[in-house]
Amino acid sequence: MSDTCELPLFPLNTVLFPRGPLPLRIFEPRYVDMVKRCMREGSCFGVVLVQGGGETGPVAGYSDIGTTAPIVDFNLLPDGLLGLTCRGERRFRVLRRWRAADQLNMGEVEWIDPAGGAAPTVSLPGEHRHLADLLRKVLPELGGIYEGIEPRLDDAEWVGARLVEILPINLADKQRCLELLDPLERLELISPLIRRAGEETD
Repeated sequence: MSDTCELPLFPLNTVLFPRGPLPLRIFEPRYVDMVKRCMREGSCFGVVLVQGGGETGPVAGYSDIGTTAPIVDFNLLPDGLLGLTCRGERRFRVLRRWRAADQLNMGEVEWIDPAGGAAPTVSLPGEHRHLADLLRKVLPELGGIYEGIEPRLDDAEWVGARLVEILPINLADKQRCLELLDPLERLELISPLIRRAGEETD
């Protein structure tokens, strides 16, 4: 299997992590067509963080590193838009980018994570067990968005990614966390943020 492939890209004001949830409402024709093609072919699209401009219309730029988003479920919403449930799978790096005739963003990408999804499991160190305990308490309080996602509370990669998803930190910092290859380094980065948030709520 080649280490590179062509992938439709969906620039969003969000940072998607492997095994993370992504609910979407689709209305632009180019993305409706992209979703139809993905469902017909059993393929996925890539989510990249917008860098300049908005999610609709022309996009000024987007991050080089993103995550693939297979479609888990879909439904027609009451407002007539297409609702998708996607789940992050595999990080990639954009090597070359262009705009297709239908204005869909396309990229030639190389894989960061191995085939089959996220990086190999790294055990959660004892000094970070409190982070897993925090997730065990908080995730059920967030409603249905994390339903169906298998908890991996002993996995440093999984714990760090879920915390970055739910922490109120800016998108640039979330993107920096996505790009870190060492899950323990990511935990070291976000632990002070959690302590600070706890102090502010005391």
